[in-house]
Amino acid sequence: MALMIRFEHVSKRYADGTTAVDDLSFEVREGELVTLVGPSGCGKTTTMKMVNRLIEPTEGRILLDGDDISGIDPVRLRRRIGYVIQQVGLFPHKTVLDNTATVPHLLGVRRAEARARAAELLDLVGLDPATYGDRYPEQLSGGQRQRVGVARALAADPPVLLMDEPFGAVDPVVREHLQTEFLRLQQTLNKTVLFVTHDIEEAVRLGDRIAVYGQGRVEQFDTPPAVLGAPANDYVADFVGADRGLKRLSVTPIEEGDLEQPPVVHLDDPLPRELDARWAVVLDSTNNLHGWISAEHARTAVRKGDTVRDHARRMEAWLPVGAPLKQAFATMLQHDAGWIAVIDENSEGRFLGVLTPSGLHEALRRSTAADARDITRAEVELETVKSLVD
Repeated sequence: MALMIRFEHVSKRYADGTTAVDDLSFEVREGELVTLVGPSGCGKTTTMKMVNRLIEPTEGRILLDGDDISGIDPVRLRRRIGYVIQQVGLFPHKTVLDNTATVPHLLGVRRAEARARAAELLDLVGLDPATYGDRYPEQLSGGQRQRVGVARALAADPPVLLMDEPFGAVDPVVREHLQTEFLRLQQTLNKTVLFVTHDIEEAVRLGDRIAVYGQGRVEQFDTPPAVLGAPANDYVADFVGADRGLKRLSVTPIEEGDLEQPPVVHLDDPLPRELDARWAVVLDSTNNLHGWISAEHARTAVRKGDTVRDHARRMEAWLPVGAPLKQAFATMLQHDAGWIAVIDENSEGRFLGVLTPSGLHEALRRSTAADARDITRAEVELETVKSLVD
Protein backbone atom coordinates (compact mmCIF):
# COMPACT_ATOMS: atom_id res chain seq x y z
CA MET A 1 0.00 0.00 0.00
CA ALA A 2 1.38 3.41 -1.01
CA LEU A 3 2.35 6.02 1.56
CA MET A 4 0.26 9.19 1.59
CA ILE A 5 1.66 11.13 4.59
CA ARG A 6 5.16 10.87 6.01
CA PHE A 7 6.62 12.76 8.99
CA GLU A 8 10.41 12.83 9.09
CA HIS A 9 11.89 14.06 12.41
CA VAL A 10 9.37 16.88 12.63
CA SER A 11 9.54 19.32 15.57
CA LYS A 12 7.68 22.50 16.42
CA ARG A 13 9.19 24.92 18.93
CA TYR A 14 7.89 28.38 19.77
CA ALA A 15 9.84 31.53 20.61
CA ASP A 16 9.09 31.20 24.32
CA GLY A 17 10.86 27.82 24.36
CA THR A 18 7.72 25.68 24.32
CA THR A 19 8.11 22.45 22.37
CA ALA A 20 4.72 21.44 20.96
CA VAL A 21 6.00 18.52 18.86
CA ASP A 22 9.36 16.84 19.38
CA ASP A 23 11.14 14.75 16.70
CA LEU A 24 8.00 13.20 15.25
CA SER A 25 8.38 10.41 12.67
CA PHE A 26 5.57 8.19 11.39
CA GLU A 27 3.83 7.20 8.15
CA VAL A 28 0.21 7.02 7.09
CA ARG A 29 -0.69 4.67 4.25
CA GLU A 30 -3.08 5.50 1.46
CA GLY A 31 -6.68 4.85 2.51
CA GLU A 32 -5.74 4.49 6.18
CA LEU A 33 -7.56 6.19 9.04
CA VAL A 34 -5.11 7.12 11.78
CA THR A 35 -6.36 8.57 15.05
CA LEU A 36 -4.14 10.93 17.04
CA VAL A 37 -5.14 10.64 20.68
CA GLY A 38 -3.86 12.22 23.86
CA PRO A 39 -4.62 14.80 26.54
CA SER A 40 -5.05 18.51 25.83
CA GLY A 41 -1.84 20.29 24.92
CA CYS A 42 0.05 17.15 23.86
CA GLY A 43 0.69 18.29 20.26
CA LYS A 44 -1.85 16.28 18.30
CA THR A 45 -3.67 19.30 16.79
CA THR A 46 -0.32 20.97 16.07
CA THR A 47 0.67 17.82 14.19
CA MET A 48 -2.47 18.00 12.08
CA LYS A 49 -2.13 21.71 11.33
CA MET A 50 1.41 21.21 10.09
CA VAL A 51 0.06 18.90 7.37
CA ASN A 52 -1.90 21.73 5.70
CA ARG A 53 0.66 24.37 6.73
CA LEU A 54 -1.60 26.27 9.10
CA ILE A 55 1.47 25.81 11.35
CA GLU A 56 4.98 25.56 9.94
CA PRO A 57 7.39 23.02 11.48
CA THR A 58 10.63 24.23 13.06
CA GLU A 59 12.58 21.15 11.96
CA GLY A 60 12.10 18.10 9.76
CA ARG A 61 9.83 17.69 6.79
CA ILE A 62 6.40 16.39 5.89
CA LEU A 63 5.70 14.56 2.63
CA LEU A 64 2.28 14.38 1.02
CA ASP A 65 2.05 11.66 -1.62
CA GLY A 66 5.83 11.91 -2.00
CA ASP A 67 5.97 15.72 -2.27
CA ASP A 68 7.67 17.88 0.37
CA ILE A 69 4.83 20.21 1.41
CA SER A 70 7.26 23.05 2.19
CA GLY A 71 7.62 23.49 -1.57
CA ILE A 72 3.89 23.65 -2.27
CA ASP A 73 1.94 26.91 -2.21
CA PRO A 74 -0.15 26.77 1.03
CA VAL A 75 -3.39 27.74 -0.72
CA ARG A 76 -2.95 25.09 -3.41
CA LEU A 77 -1.97 22.56 -0.73
CA ARG A 78 -5.11 23.20 1.32
CA ARG A 79 -7.30 22.71 -1.72
CA ARG A 80 -5.89 19.15 -1.92
CA ILE A 81 -6.80 18.46 1.71
CA GLY A 82 -10.25 18.29 3.32
CA TYR A 83 -10.46 19.85 6.78
CA VAL A 84 -13.19 19.30 9.39
CA ILE A 85 -13.14 21.02 12.80
CA GLN A 86 -15.25 20.69 15.93
CA GLN A 87 -17.21 23.92 15.42
CA VAL A 88 -17.69 23.15 11.70
CA GLY A 89 -17.17 26.75 10.53
CA LEU A 90 -20.10 26.94 8.10
CA PHE A 91 -20.88 30.29 6.50
CA PRO A 92 -24.04 31.49 8.30
CA HIS A 93 -25.24 33.56 5.32
CA LYS A 94 -25.06 30.65 2.86
CA THR A 95 -27.48 27.77 2.45
CA VAL A 96 -26.41 24.22 3.22
CA LEU A 97 -26.07 23.47 -0.49
CA ASP A 98 -23.94 26.55 -1.16
CA ASN A 99 -21.80 25.87 1.91
CA THR A 100 -21.07 22.40 0.58
CA ALA A 101 -20.31 23.70 -2.91
CA THR A 102 -17.84 26.34 -1.67
CA VAL A 103 -14.54 24.57 -2.43
CA PRO A 104 -15.43 23.26 -5.92
CA HIS A 105 -16.65 26.77 -6.78
CA LEU A 106 -13.30 28.25 -5.60
CA LEU A 107 -11.51 25.73 -7.79
CA GLY A 108 -13.30 27.05 -10.86
CA VAL A 109 -16.04 24.43 -11.16
CA ARG A 110 -19.19 25.88 -12.72
CA ARG A 111 -21.87 26.76 -10.19
CA ALA A 112 -24.41 24.25 -11.48
CA GLU A 113 -21.85 21.46 -11.47
CA ALA A 114 -20.59 22.41 -8.00
CA ARG A 115 -24.14 22.40 -6.61
CA ALA A 116 -24.85 19.03 -8.24
CA ARG A 117 -21.73 17.61 -6.57
CA ALA A 118 -22.81 19.18 -3.28
CA ALA A 119 -26.24 17.55 -3.55
CA GLU A 120 -24.63 14.13 -4.09
CA LEU A 121 -22.46 14.56 -0.99
CA LEU A 122 -25.32 15.75 1.20
CA ASP A 123 -27.20 12.63 0.22
CA LEU A 124 -24.08 10.56 0.97
CA VAL A 125 -23.87 11.92 4.54
CA GLY A 126 -27.55 11.27 5.13
CA LEU A 127 -29.03 14.73 4.48
CA ASP A 128 -31.64 14.81 1.73
CA PRO A 129 -30.68 17.83 -0.41
CA ALA A 130 -34.34 18.42 -1.27
CA THR A 131 -35.08 18.81 2.44
CA TYR A 132 -31.91 20.42 3.78
CA GLY A 133 -30.24 22.07 0.77
CA ASP A 134 -32.04 25.42 1.10
CA ARG A 135 -31.76 25.63 4.87
CA TYR A 136 -29.24 27.79 6.70
CA PRO A 137 -26.81 26.48 9.35
CA GLU A 138 -28.83 27.99 12.22
CA GLN A 139 -31.77 25.81 11.16
CA LEU A 140 -29.79 22.59 11.67
CA SER A 141 -29.00 20.53 14.75
CA GLY A 142 -25.38 20.16 15.88
CA GLY A 143 -25.15 16.70 14.38
CA GLN A 144 -26.57 17.89 11.07
CA ARG A 145 -24.06 20.76 10.93
CA GLN A 146 -21.24 18.26 11.48
CA ARG A 147 -22.53 16.20 8.54
CA VAL A 148 -22.51 19.31 6.35
CA GLY A 149 -18.94 19.99 7.49
CA VAL A 150 -17.88 16.51 6.40
CA ALA A 151 -19.70 16.88 3.06
CA ARG A 152 -18.00 20.24 2.43
CA ALA A 153 -14.57 18.77 3.21
CA LEU A 154 -15.21 16.02 0.66
CA ALA A 155 -16.60 18.28 -2.05
CA ALA A 156 -13.34 18.65 -4.01
CA ASP A 157 -12.66 14.91 -3.65
CA PRO A 158 -9.39 15.40 -1.72
CA PRO A 159 -7.14 12.38 -1.18
CA VAL A 160 -6.48 13.44 2.43
CA LEU A 161 -8.94 14.40 5.15
CA LEU A 162 -7.93 16.14 8.39
CA MET A 163 -10.49 15.96 11.20
CA ASP A 164 -9.91 17.87 14.45
CA GLU A 165 -12.28 16.51 17.13
CA PRO A 166 -15.16 16.80 14.65
CA PHE A 167 -17.74 15.07 16.86
CA GLY A 168 -16.69 16.53 20.20
CA ALA A 169 -19.40 19.19 20.42
CA VAL A 170 -22.45 16.91 20.17
CA ASP A 171 -24.18 14.72 22.72
CA PRO A 172 -23.04 11.09 23.20
CA VAL A 173 -25.95 9.52 21.30
CA VAL A 174 -25.49 11.75 18.26
CA ARG A 175 -21.72 11.30 18.50
CA GLU A 176 -21.98 7.52 18.32
CA HIS A 177 -24.33 7.80 15.34
CA LEU A 178 -21.93 10.17 13.55
CA GLN A 179 -19.03 7.80 14.20
CA THR A 180 -21.01 4.92 12.70
CA GLU A 181 -21.95 6.99 9.66
CA PHE A 182 -18.39 8.16 9.16
CA LEU A 183 -17.06 4.60 9.26
CA ARG A 184 -19.64 3.66 6.63
CA LEU A 185 -18.57 6.65 4.56
CA GLN A 186 -14.90 5.75 4.89
CA GLN A 187 -15.54 2.23 3.64
CA THR A 188 -17.08 3.78 0.53
CA LEU A 189 -14.61 6.62 -0.09
CA ASN A 190 -11.37 5.12 1.26
CA LYS A 191 -9.76 8.48 2.11
CA THR A 192 -6.49 8.90 3.96
CA VAL A 193 -7.57 10.40 7.27
CA LEU A 194 -5.83 11.97 10.25
CA PHE A 195 -8.38 12.18 13.05
CA VAL A 196 -7.62 14.09 16.27
CA THR A 197 -9.45 13.12 19.45
CA HIS A 198 -8.87 13.12 23.20
CA ASP A 199 -11.24 10.16 23.64
CA ILE A 200 -9.50 6.77 23.62
CA GLU A 201 -12.79 4.95 22.93
CA GLU A 202 -13.37 7.06 19.81
CA ALA A 203 -9.75 6.51 18.74
CA VAL A 204 -10.11 2.76 19.18
CA ARG A 205 -13.44 2.58 17.39
CA LEU A 206 -12.43 4.61 14.34
CA GLY A 207 -8.72 4.11 13.81
CA ASP A 208 -6.96 1.56 11.64
CA ARG A 209 -3.96 2.62 13.71
CA ILE A 210 -3.59 4.87 16.74
CA ALA A 211 -0.87 7.36 17.63
CA VAL A 212 -0.93 7.77 21.42
CA TYR A 213 0.65 11.11 22.33
CA GLY A 214 2.57 11.95 25.46
CA GLN A 215 3.95 15.47 25.76
CA GLY A 216 4.81 16.32 22.17
CA ARG A 217 5.87 12.76 21.37
CA VAL A 218 4.18 9.63 20.13
CA GLU A 219 4.49 7.00 22.85
CA GLN A 220 2.94 4.20 20.77
CA PHE A 221 1.83 3.91 17.15
CA ASP A 222 0.01 0.66 16.46
CA THR A 223 -3.33 -0.99 15.78
CA PRO A 224 -6.12 -0.53 18.34
CA PRO A 225 -5.92 -4.18 19.52
CA ALA A 226 -2.15 -3.89 20.02
CA VAL A 227 -2.42 -0.61 21.94
CA LEU A 228 -5.11 -2.06 24.20
CA GLY A 229 -3.57 -5.51 24.53
CA ALA A 230 0.11 -4.61 24.80
CA PRO A 231 0.67 -0.97 25.88
CA ALA A 232 4.22 0.14 25.05
CA ASN A 233 4.87 1.65 28.49
CA ASP A 234 3.25 2.71 31.75
CA TYR A 235 2.12 6.03 30.28
CA VAL A 236 0.14 4.31 27.51
CA ALA A 237 -1.27 1.76 29.96
CA ASP A 238 -2.49 4.55 32.25
CA PHE A 239 -3.91 6.55 29.36
CA VAL A 240 -5.92 3.71 27.82
CA GLY A 241 -7.16 2.78 31.29
CA ALA A 242 -7.44 -0.24 33.52
CA ASP A 243 -10.57 -1.27 31.62
CA ARG A 244 -8.64 -1.66 28.37
CA GLY A 245 -9.75 -5.30 28.23
CA LEU A 246 -13.36 -4.12 27.95
CA LYS A 247 -12.39 -1.50 25.36
CA ARG A 248 -10.70 -4.25 23.38
CA LEU A 249 -14.09 -5.93 22.94
CA SER A 250 -14.98 -3.18 20.46
CA VAL A 251 -12.03 -3.98 18.16
CA THR A 252 -12.06 -7.77 18.40
CA PRO A 253 -14.26 -9.39 15.74
CA ILE A 254 -16.23 -12.61 16.04
CA GLU A 255 -14.46 -15.37 14.11
CA GLU A 256 -15.80 -18.76 13.09
CA GLY A 257 -13.28 -20.44 15.39
CA ASP A 258 -15.01 -18.80 18.37
CA LEU A 259 -18.31 -20.56 17.71
CA GLU A 260 -19.94 -23.67 19.13
CA GLN A 261 -22.20 -25.99 17.15
CA PRO A 262 -25.59 -26.56 18.79
CA PRO A 263 -28.28 -29.04 17.73
CA VAL A 264 -30.06 -27.90 14.58
CA VAL A 265 -33.39 -28.80 12.99
CA HIS A 266 -34.97 -27.71 9.74
CA LEU A 267 -38.30 -26.03 9.14
CA ASP A 268 -39.92 -28.96 7.37
CA ASP A 269 -38.65 -31.65 9.79
CA PRO A 270 -41.26 -33.43 11.91
CA LEU A 271 -41.47 -31.80 15.33
CA PRO A 272 -39.01 -33.81 17.46
CA ARG A 273 -40.23 -35.35 20.70
CA GLU A 274 -36.75 -35.23 22.19
CA LEU A 275 -33.76 -32.99 21.65
CA ASP A 276 -30.19 -33.56 22.83
CA ALA A 277 -30.17 -30.11 24.42
CA ARG A 278 -32.58 -27.59 25.95
CA TRP A 279 -33.01 -25.90 22.58
CA ALA A 280 -32.14 -26.19 18.89
CA VAL A 281 -31.49 -23.70 16.13
CA VAL A 282 -34.01 -23.76 13.29
CA LEU A 283 -32.71 -23.49 9.72
CA ASP A 284 -34.44 -23.30 6.37
CA SER A 285 -33.79 -25.69 3.48
CA THR A 286 -30.62 -23.79 2.46
CA ASN A 287 -29.22 -23.73 6.03
CA ASN A 288 -30.00 -20.07 6.56
CA LEU A 289 -30.98 -19.00 10.06
CA HIS A 290 -34.71 -18.96 10.72
CA GLY A 291 -35.22 -19.15 14.49
CA TRP A 292 -35.07 -21.55 17.44
CA ILE A 293 -37.18 -24.05 19.32
CA SER A 294 -37.05 -25.22 22.93
CA ALA A 295 -36.92 -28.88 23.86
CA GLU A 296 -39.64 -28.42 26.48
CA HIS A 297 -42.00 -26.84 23.97
CA ALA A 298 -41.29 -29.53 21.39
CA ARG A 299 -41.96 -32.23 23.97
CA THR A 300 -45.25 -30.82 25.24
CA ALA A 301 -46.67 -29.38 22.02
CA VAL A 302 -46.35 -32.38 19.71
CA ARG A 303 -49.45 -33.06 17.68
CA LYS A 304 -49.75 -35.52 14.86
CA GLY A 305 -48.37 -34.08 11.64
CA ASP A 306 -46.77 -31.01 13.23
CA THR A 307 -43.50 -29.80 11.78
CA VAL A 308 -40.80 -27.59 13.22
CA ARG A 309 -42.23 -24.72 11.13
CA ASP A 310 -45.43 -24.80 13.20
CA HIS A 311 -43.57 -24.08 16.45
CA ALA A 312 -40.34 -22.26 15.59
CA ARG A 313 -39.74 -18.98 17.38
CA ARG A 314 -38.22 -15.86 15.93
CA MET A 315 -34.47 -15.46 16.56
CA GLU A 316 -33.81 -12.03 18.11
CA ALA A 317 -30.23 -12.49 19.31
CA TRP A 318 -28.02 -12.81 16.22
CA LEU A 319 -25.08 -11.05 14.57
CA PRO A 320 -22.97 -11.44 11.44
CA VAL A 321 -19.52 -12.99 11.70
CA GLY A 322 -16.96 -10.19 11.99
CA ALA A 323 -19.13 -8.07 14.28
CA PRO A 324 -17.21 -6.81 17.34
CA LEU A 325 -17.36 -8.78 20.57
CA LYS A 326 -18.67 -5.65 22.31
CA GLN A 327 -21.76 -5.80 20.10
CA ALA A 328 -22.12 -9.51 20.87
CA PHE A 329 -21.95 -8.83 24.62
CA ALA A 330 -24.49 -5.99 24.31
CA THR A 331 -26.84 -8.24 22.29
CA MET A 332 -26.67 -10.95 24.95
CA LEU A 333 -27.56 -8.41 27.64
CA GLN A 334 -30.30 -6.76 25.58
CA HIS A 335 -32.11 -10.05 24.97
CA ASP A 336 -31.12 -11.72 28.25
CA ALA A 337 -29.66 -14.48 26.10
CA GLY A 338 -27.15 -17.16 27.06
CA TRP A 339 -25.88 -17.25 23.48
CA ILE A 340 -26.25 -15.48 20.15
CA ALA A 341 -26.52 -16.98 16.69
CA VAL A 342 -23.84 -15.98 14.17
CA ILE A 343 -24.48 -15.87 10.44
CA ASP A 344 -22.59 -15.20 7.22
CA GLU A 345 -24.27 -12.14 5.70
CA ASN A 346 -22.41 -12.70 2.43
CA SER A 347 -24.31 -15.97 2.00
CA GLU A 348 -27.80 -14.57 2.65
CA GLY A 349 -27.80 -15.57 6.31
CA ARG A 350 -26.09 -18.98 6.34
CA PHE A 351 -25.90 -20.17 9.95
CA LEU A 352 -22.34 -20.62 11.25
CA GLY A 353 -22.76 -21.42 14.94
CA VAL A 354 -23.43 -19.76 18.27
CA LEU A 355 -21.30 -17.58 20.51
CA THR A 356 -21.65 -18.17 24.24
CA PRO A 357 -20.31 -16.02 27.12
CA SER A 358 -17.44 -18.47 27.63
CA GLY A 359 -16.72 -18.39 23.89
CA LEU A 360 -16.67 -14.60 23.98
CA HIS A 361 -14.20 -14.63 26.87
CA GLU A 362 -11.96 -17.12 25.10
CA ALA A 363 -12.07 -15.07 21.90
CA LEU A 364 -10.87 -12.00 23.81
CA ARG A 365 -8.08 -13.96 25.50
CA ARG A 366 -6.97 -15.50 22.21
CA SER A 367 -6.96 -12.13 20.50
CA THR A 368 -4.79 -10.56 23.20
CA ALA A 369 -2.36 -13.48 23.21
CA ALA A 370 -2.20 -13.56 19.40
CA ASP A 371 -1.24 -9.87 19.19
CA ALA A 372 1.38 -10.25 21.91
CA ARG A 373 2.99 -13.20 20.11
CA ASP A 374 2.31 -12.04 16.51
CA ILE A 375 0.39 -15.19 15.57
CA THR A 376 -3.19 -15.89 14.51
CA ARG A 377 -5.94 -16.46 17.04
CA ALA A 378 -6.33 -20.05 15.82
CA GLU A 379 -2.71 -20.76 16.82
CA VAL A 380 -3.21 -19.70 20.44
CA GLU A 381 -3.51 -22.45 23.05
CA LEU A 382 -5.18 -21.17 26.19
CA GLU A 383 -4.48 -22.37 29.68
CA THR A 384 -7.64 -23.37 31.52
CA VAL A 385 -8.24 -24.67 35.01
CA LYS A 386 -8.62 -28.16 33.58
CA SER A 387 -5.32 -27.96 31.64
CA LEU A 388 -3.50 -26.72 34.74
CA VAL A 389 -4.89 -29.61 36.84
CA ASP A 390 -4.06 -32.19 34.18
